[in-house]
Amino acid sequence: MPTKPRVIGVIPARWASSRFPGKPLAVIRGKTMIQRVWEQAGKARSLDRVWVATDDERIFQAVEEFGGQAILTGEAHASGTDRVAEVAQGLECDVVVNLQGDEPLMPPENIDLVTRPFLEGKNLSMSTLMMPFGPEEDIFDPNIVKVVVDEGGRALYFSRAPIPYDREAWVHLDRRCPTSSAGWYKHIGLYAYRRSFLLDISRLPPSRLETLEKLEQLRVLEAGHTIQVLETHQRSLGVDSPADIARVERSLDAMNATG
Repeated sequence: MPTKPRVIGVIPARWASSRFPGKPLAVIRGKTMIQRVWEQAGKARSLDRVWVATDDERIFQAVEEFGGQAILTGEAHASGTDRVAEVAQGLECDVVVNLQGDEPLMPPENIDLVTRPFLEGKNLSMSTLMMPFGPEEDIFDPNIVKVVVDEGGRALYFSRAPIPYDREAWVHLDRRCPTSSAGWYKHIGLYAYRRSFLLDISRLPPSRLETLEKLEQLRVLEAGHTIQVLETHQRSLGVDSPADIARVERSLDAMNATG
């Protein structure tokens, strides 16, 4: 029987943030965000080990204090993927999962889903997730990344703009008015890479589309590579600003209340 691939999760965590400096150490119901992200990742059955990759000594010490494992990285990385790649250079593994450091409620089922094609022996280099837009979500919101895929589930494009653009339905649309978002998909920023591919792609300079959209996954597509996209219905909540902490705490309270 073939040997099970060794899968390592890496959580990039940096101190600097224009909207929320020190975000990884923000406290959510008595625990730092980075601890909650690390604990959620630890529940995934597919991960053999989880590391935090940080450029800041304060984050490094906080991870060590709660019993996690952290690695100090360089400060000049252009993206979280580049920071993960630095750590991956020193890891003995087959697959690396890039875990978002600002998703404290990431369902472990999503982590297992994004790694599943590799564990099944599929021939791919990179995978990520998408999910349908909810009725309350604004497809014109540039903070919500959209994705379109081909019939085989391979990414065609990612954008902050509403793609695909429904020309017939939206030609006279006042963007302040609600509209149906049925049939549109948002990208879930969780990535799994074959380690060798991650190291190769991190050596490429930021691409033109990546720079325009500020979406690092476009570097992969622009270089002619394929990203497999799997659909999930397990929602998570990201933290982009201090105001989002209360929203995450309310969700956490609701989850605890229902057991």
